[in-house]
Parts: sequence; C-alpha cells; structure tokens
Amino acid sequence: MKRLMLTLAALIALATPAFADVEVQEITSPGGIDAWLVEEHTIPFVALELRFKGGATLDPEAKRGAVHLMTALIEEGAGEMDAQEFAAAREALAASYSFDAWNDGISVSARFLSENRDEAVALLREALINPRFDEDAVERVRGQVLSGLRSDATDPDKIASLAMARAAWGAHPYGSDAEGTLTSVAALTREDIVAAHRAALALDRVYVSAVGDITAEELGVLIDDLLGDLPAEGAPMVGEAEFQLEGGLTVLPFDTPQSIALFAHEGIPFDDPDFIPAYVLNEVFGGGAESRLNDEVREKRGLTYGIGTVLSTRQYGDMVIGKFATSGARMAEAVQVVRDEWARIAEEGLTEDELERAKLYLTGAYPLRFDSNVAIAEIMAGMQFQGQDAGYIARRNDLVNAVTLEDVNRVAKRIYRPEDLHFFVIGQPEGLTSE
Repeated sequence: MKRLMLTLAALIALATPAFADVEVQEITSPGGIDAWLVEEHTIPFVALELRFKGGATLDPEAKRGAVHLMTALIEEGAGEMDAQEFAAAREALAASYSFDAWNDGISVSARFLSENRDEAVALLREALINPRFDEDAVERVRGQVLSGLRSDATDPDKIASLAMARAAWGAHPYGSDAEGTLTSVAALTREDIVAAHRAALALDRVYVSAVGDITAEELGVLIDDLLGDLPAEGAPMVGEAEFQLEGGLTVLPFDTPQSIALFAHEGIPFDDPDFIPAYVLNEVFGGGAESRLNDEVREKRGLTYGIGTVLSTRQYGDMVIGKFATSGARMAEAVQVVRDEWARIAEEGLTEDELERAKLYLTGAYPLRFDSNVAIAEIMAGMQFQGQDAGYIARRNDLVNAVTLEDVNRVAKRIYRPEDLHFFVIGQPEGLTSE
C-alpha cells in the first residue's frame, strides 16, 4: 500500500509536459457532456477535475453552510461502504480525491493510475452519486466545522473579512460565511444535506477537464459513467450581488499588538474588455513583490512586512481588495500612504518602464504555471468555469503584450477610485476612528 501511494506521488511529480505542448481538445461525450482534454501518454497517470457552478450561494437563507457541510461529507461513505471502508478502497487503488466548496462553486479533484482507472472512477462515482450521509459521519464532520467556526470567531483576519463582506454585499450570500454560522450549522439536518447535494451537483452546471494517459474516446465513456446519473438540473442560481460598500473607514476594536487592515472598493469582472489592462496595472500597483505599494509602505517607511492587492473576480460581483498589517501606533500613517498611492495611480497611471517590466514578468511567469498534469487540469477547469474558450491558453501572453500605456492609464482612471476606498482596521489603531 505504501509503495502504491509513493508511486502515485512520484508520477504526479514527474508529469510535467512543456507549456508549448499543451494542446487542448474539446470533446463531447456520447451522453452530451462537454470536456477539455490534454493527452499525455508518457506517464501512466490521469488528473481529472470537475467544477460545479453555484456552490454555497445555493444555500437557503436559513441553512447557510449546508453545501459546505455536504461537500465535506461526500467521501465519508458511499453506496455499501461506510467511511472507513471507502477510505480503505481508495487507498487500495492508490487514488486521490479531494472535494471543496466555496461561494461560487464546488470542485472535485481526482488523481489515479492508468492501471486502476476504471476502479478509481467507479469509486468516485459512488461518492458523487450515492453518498451515504450517515448520521455518525454527519455529527463528526459537523463537529469539525463548528470547531473551525469557533476558532474563526477569535481570528482577527476572519472577523475583518466577514465585516467587509457584510458591508459590501448585504443580504446576498457573499455577505456571509460560506461555511455558515454556529447557529445555522448546528441546526442542519440530514435532509438538508441531501437537499444540498441534489441542488448543487447537477449536469447543467458541471465543467470537466482531464490531463494524462487517456484518449478522447476513453474520456467520453469515463465521464458518462461517472456523471451520467446526476440530476439534469440543479437549484436555480442566485441573482447578481449589489455592491453596497461606500468609501470610508471602519475600526473594529480587538486586543492584539498588531492591527490588520483590509481595504477595497468595487472591482472589474473577468469578462470585461479592460480586465487584462487592469490585471497588468494591479501587478505594478500591488500585485508583486516589487509593487508600488510594497515599495512605499514597506521598503521606504518600514510600516509592514508585506502588502498586496488583488482583482477579486466572482460570479456575481467583483472587488479590488488589499491587505496589510502593522503596529497600532503606525496604522494611521500606513492607511494614509495607501490612500495617497491609490489617488496617485488613478491620476498619473504607469510609466512606460513600469508597464514593460510588468509585461515581461507576467508573460515569463505564465508558462511556469503549467508545470504538471495536475496544474494543467486545474487551470483548464478554472478557465471553463470563468467562461474562457480553449484558445485562451495560447493567446493569453499576446493579450498581455498588446496592452499599451494608453490602455493602462485609461483603465487606471476607471478602476482606481480613491473616494470609494473603504478600510476595515481590526486591532488597536492609534488616531483612527470609524467614519
């Protein structure tokens, strides 16, 4: 058994096709399920990725955390096997499965050897189609979730993040924790979990990618066997989220020597024509180790060990969001520096040198992401989930290189709005009070 698992781990590590060799096939199974495939027959191993759109946003309002708890229970027994028997069967096959839920979706990842492919897929099928949701497993996993929520209640990062989410998204599911609350999770019944399974895992919202030792014909048969008995349709998707956060400052008192700041305003969707220029902008402004914010806040003034920003894109709403930590005595100064830099990039944009260095880094780093079968399968599933076509991999660097100084400076005025920037500071910051 140990040797089998070590073999699988070694094959995962060795499965490293070159970026230039990534040729994506778009296939449709005999049963009508679409998938993306990259064949790589030099290693007897397959990485399979599934994404189900909807995720924890499908939770009924009073049952927040149902999809998250359901997903955590998928592998805790299936069909005729209880949790221990399922785990033993998986280990005997040297297969690896992982399941995760977040607000916008559910991911299912499977890795298995070619020689065990049929058995590994059959076992995964049982987990997806016939999960048991035994009462003892429900109570055990519920206890783990509740323990995590109690820990979150004393975690300043989590407290600040939830405060920002509530202020930004209000009653939309984005405004609460995808894992639920102590009250909502404690009240969930087995029937709620079964309903969450039926709502979230359906054929009308699944995306499939595979990389490795498998042909298009074989993959078509595989995904029909694996997914064909799922419901044709799941629960209706929720509506768009209305961004409600206005510019300002919220101080959350908390007894800690270091204060933490989150800052954000409304962002830009992934399918916006200006997203690529915005992505290049963010790399210069707050995305990298040599960003403007890192230079001004950390290097020049020593106010923090690190600061960064991201373009947070979601299915129903988007944010430009950043974070740093510093002592309470210096938080006010750091907040002002960030505000000043936010205004400066909106007004001045980038220099030609900054733009060219960012493009050189982003185009050089992109191929390095395709460093294994597993990574490629994950990237392809994510692309489908975001609505990209299979040709995006080949043209992505061309899109980055096509960004001009005029593009980024125009977009800087559009997306960086200092008057809308809101800070959530948790800790004991001196000289700051909620606005």
